[in-house]
Amino acid sequence: MSSNWSCEIESAVPAPRLFRAAMMDWHNLAPKLASDKIVSAAAVEGDGSVGSVRQFNFAPGMPFTHVKERFDFIDIGKFEVKTSLIEGGGIGTHVESASARTIFVPKDGGSVVKVVGTYKPLPGANTEEEAERVKGSMIGIIKTAEAYLLANPDAYN
Repeated sequence: MSSNWSCEIESAVPAPRLFRAAMMDWHNLAPKLASDKIVSAAAVEGDGSVGSVRQFNFAPGMPFTHVKERFDFIDIGKFEVKTSLIEGGGIGTHVESASARTIFVPKDGGSVVKVVGTYKPLPGANTEEEAERVKGSMIGIIKTAEAYLLANPDAYN
């Protein structure tokens, strides 16, 4: 049986810029903007299109050492992406599988980021706490990218 979590994050940054920075290029930005949490990240397979895989390596003290995620769906024109966790994170310890669908919706010169996460918990795992941590992480990514884009108005235009 699968479970879900969701969140909506309002941003002053237009959807196209935020989509490119926080989603499509996050593996390049994260180590620069969140080096206290992400020590390195890279595309490990593919060219950034559907099927591509990227890995994020976390700083000591973080709940996991790394995660690998795969792009399962990308619609550049609608600012939408679906990713699946394929290694690391809670795979094998808390969940059997996990994915997220993220849409950046234009709104009043800014955007609303809508995220729906789906996961299949392992028997006996406390996944509510894990889901809250993942949701908090996603909010952190969007807000970190937003702060960078507001401070750098020419970036990702």
